[in-house]
Formats: sequence, structure tokens, C-alpha cells
Amino acid sequence: MRIPRFYCPELGLDDDVITLPAQVHRHAVQVLRLKPGAEIKVFDGKGLEYNAVLQTATKRDSTAKLEKQTRVQNESPLSITLIQGISRGDRMDYTLQKAVELGVNRIVPVVTARCNVQLSGARADKKREHWLGVMISACEQSGRSMMPELAEIGHYETMLASYNQGTRLILEPTGEHGLNALTKQTEVILLIGSEGGFSETELQQATSSGFQSIQFGPRILRTETAAVSAIAVLQTLWGDLG
Repeated sequence: MRIPRFYCPELGLDDDVITLPAQVHRHAVQVLRLKPGAEIKVFDGKGLEYNAVLQTATKRDSTAKLEKQTRVQNESPLSITLIQGISRGDRMDYTLQKAVELGVNRIVPVVTARCNVQLSGARADKKREHWLGVMISACEQSGRSMMPELAEIGHYETMLASYNQGTRLILEPTGEHGLNALTKQTEVILLIGSEGGFSETELQQATSSGFQSIQFGPRILRTETAAVSAIAVLQTLWGDLG
């Protein structure tokens, strides 16, 4: 039976017994209905993980006794920053979930010209909180102990100015080269458009800022397919897949 894993960011090296965060408590006790004595794993998102045993479980809170400390070594040697044009609903959730499973280190949600989602103020904060929950769940499920960073929602031109160094790739059906034409890298910044793709102006701005235009096969892919496929290929070429 698979042992449930839970993200506990306040976990410390000197802890012996911890009070589970409210969200973890709800999931463990109210959803999974775990009882005292149940084996669990807890991790801090920075590489520290413990085998633990659920010690108490009430309606309001629960505690766990920490036992064996482990250092999980399953991070890819390839560092990937995914700059993702915001897409609607489940498409964005799917992209974030699979990006975490495939080992992405940082995700930057960005508003593009053809983005069909309008986010600002409290709505943007709520959406970002939801995305973070999706990423936490993916981290718990996939066995990662390093929690990828979720950047603040940004705008296209501001993002281009922020990412002005390193190997920067933008996926575009009219790109001159494929990924296999590139030399091996240890760090990549990958830019993916939203449902409507990039406008001509955005493409010009990206290439002028140093992004290499890369085509990804003879078919046009949906935004969520493009992101997941590109990450998988990058991890196969230069990371830890295959």
C-alpha cells in the first residue's frame, strides 16, 4: 500500500512531533480518514523528508511523530523554467500538474495578447493560490521533495525584460530549428503561448530579446500538449528521462 505524502513547509530538522498544517490535516483525517498509527511521509519542499506516524487525530487538528529522516535525490540535472501563457480552467491546471511531475523548477504564469483569462487583484490572488494547490498535490504524488517555485502572474513585456540571459526557447510552428539541433544545456527557459498562440508582435519581441524560435514537429499542438511534450523531450535529451 502506498504511503501518503504531505507537504509541510514548516518542517524542521529538530522536530520530533509536528502539528500538521490545517490543509494537510483536512486531507489526511477528513478525506483519507487516516487514524492514529497510520504511516505517512512529510516533506518541507526544500529536500527534507521524514517517515512519520500519525499520533493524534481530532476534528480540529492532528499531530505526527517523526521517525526516519531521508534525503530524496530525484531532481533532474536540467533546470527548467516554464514561462506559460495563461490558459483557461483545467488546461492550466493540467499544464502545471504535469510540469511538476516532469521536474520543472520554476513556473511563471504570464498574460499574453491572446490570453482568454482576465485576472487582476483578488481574483488573481485566488487563482494563483489554486495553482499552488495543484502544484503541491503534484509534488506529493510524484515523490518530489523539492517544491517548484510559482512566480507571481506577470505581463509579457515585463517577463521578457526579466529573463534576458541563458538558453531561452519559444515554441512556434514556424521556428527554423528543432530541439535536437541544440547543444546540451544544464538550464533552459521555455516560453509557451496560451490557447491562441503568440501574436506576430510577441514573436518579434521574444526573438529580439534573445529567445530562440523552436518548431516542435509538423502538427500544431494545444497549449497544454505543447508544454508537457516539450518538457518531456528536454528531460529526455538533457535531463533524467530515458
